[in-house]
Amino acid sequence: MKKILLLLIGIFLCNNLIAQETIYYVGPSGNDKNSGTLEKPFQSVEQALAQVSKSPSTKVSILLNNGKYLLDKTIVLTPELLGGRELNIAAINKGQVILSGTSRLSPKWRPYKGKIISAFIGKGKEFDQLYCNDRSLQMARYPNYDTDQRVFNGTAADAISHERVKSWNNPEGGYVHALHQGEWGGFHYRIKDKKENGELILEGGWQNNRPSPMHKEYRFVENIFEELDAPGEWFYNKKEGILYLFPPQDVNIKTASFEVSIVNDLIQLKGSEQRPIESVNIDGIVFTGTDRTFMHTKEPLLRSDWTIYRGGAILVEGGRNIKITNCEFTELGGNALFVSRYNRNIFIGHNYIHQIGGNAISFVGDASAVRSPSFQYSEWVPIDEMDKAKGPKNNNYPKGCTAYDNLIHSIGTIEKQVAGVQISMSMDIKISHNTIYDVPRSGINIGDGCWGGHIIEHNDVFKTVQETGDHGAFNSWGRDRFWIPSISGVDSLVAKEPELPFLDVIKPIILRNNRFYCAHGWDIDLDDGSSNYRIYNNLALNGGIKLREGYLRVVENNI
Repeated sequence: MKKILLLLIGIFLCNNLIAQETIYYVGPSGNDKNSGTLEKPFQSVEQALAQVSKSPSTKVSILLNNGKYLLDKTIVLTPELLGGRELNIAAINKGQVILSGTSRLSPKWRPYKGKIISAFIGKGKEFDQLYCNDRSLQMARYPNYDTDQRVFNGTAADAISHERVKSWNNPEGGYVHALHQGEWGGFHYRIKDKKENGELILEGGWQNNRPSPMHKEYRFVENIFEELDAPGEWFYNKKEGILYLFPPQDVNIKTASFEVSIVNDLIQLKGSEQRPIESVNIDGIVFTGTDRTFMHTKEPLLRSDWTIYRGGAILVEGGRNIKITNCEFTELGGNALFVSRYNRNIFIGHNYIHQIGGNAISFVGDASAVRSPSFQYSEWVPIDEMDKAKGPKNNNYPKGCTAYDNLIHSIGTIEKQVAGVQISMSMDIKISHNTIYDVPRSGINIGDGCWGGHIIEHNDVFKTVQETGDHGAFNSWGRDRFWIPSISGVDSLVAKEPELPFLDVIKPIILRNNRFYCAHGWDIDLDDGSSNYRIYNNLALNGGIKLREGYLRVVENNI
């Protein structure tokens, strides 16, 4: 009996030892040949991650000491790496740890012309953002950047006039940015070449799912050498390897630090429904320094006005029980957080998101889960060819995820079809207690009725639709299976088959106890076919509530 008791005690102690937490420490002054202890930390996050699969513990924490960590490639976390372990990646001191997708430059500046200086930094480099003392600078542009201008911080009707284009020696690699003709978001183009008559050869314009000519007035160009004429502007000649800079005001060029962006995404959590990546917590870290990704914004989101880039500072795909908390996302070229395809119980809370080029938080499923999907405004699957089964076709979408208590402002600095929170092809998403303001389009956007169940509550959303028009602080579309761009046509179809509007939006969507203020549109905008909504106890401060054609909307007790 005594031997059995000792054996049981031994098994208990062994299991307890295996179950205990393993901690690896990382610090900028560490060494990747170290053991990863507090006294002898690793220098890189990658080296610490390489130890995770070797750990005998069921829980591993990577704790980061104060400092800045430069990533030369995206960190990819997979189920194979974790091996069933819980993983925590956290700053020892919240807000004092920076993960940046940049590479340092050591330019030896010399005078070039007037106030412009130059430095050879190497030929053929690929970067989209130049940072001076951790702040992004403007590419050489016309018209010049002006904080007092509402749209794009400066636009001009003659930005791509024949006369102006003729003054550019070689505009290849430049960009044209413009609002949609109806001010429904924006377009972005790369300049391939110019014709002798001053006409540009462009590629792009796929960033908006409602094709139209670019706006005649709200447009500007950048990355054109001849337009380098204002403090803080820069231009890089890739063939010559020379970086030209009009020094920013109030910067000591001799002591200033310079970095360039080299990655699109900082961290990717990649799993699948069959083998999800589970139990990862990221806490207290500052994410910064990514490329602008507007030329990758191509994928249409069904028949909404959106196209998207599935990426961001953090991308979660195929995840379960993931938490991203107390982080800051700033000075990013594109999206901050993107929850893509199959995901369950992803919690995004207490984060600060500002000064980014794209979207703040996105929950976006895959079109393979949608029955009889269409991808353009005027497309529609005929009723006799339609799959009339209710709900999603598979599980390849976010469900049961939460965005809670996030502070979001000054987003969409380059892309204009963006939102503080975007939901598309998802179910049961909770958006609660967030503050969202100073955005070019909507604060919260739901792109389709697939598949409802969302709760939007206790959010403060204001200073929205700042650079566009005909939209809402909260905006939704309902161009689902039943919808066609004809109100009388929709009425006729639904009169014959009353269940059609509820094949996709199978659960009601609730908006309650929010405060909305829209600058150039409606406070709550239920557009094209939005159905199965319960809207109550909201405060609408400027634009009121709009209901286009749709079914089963209950709107009550709003002020």
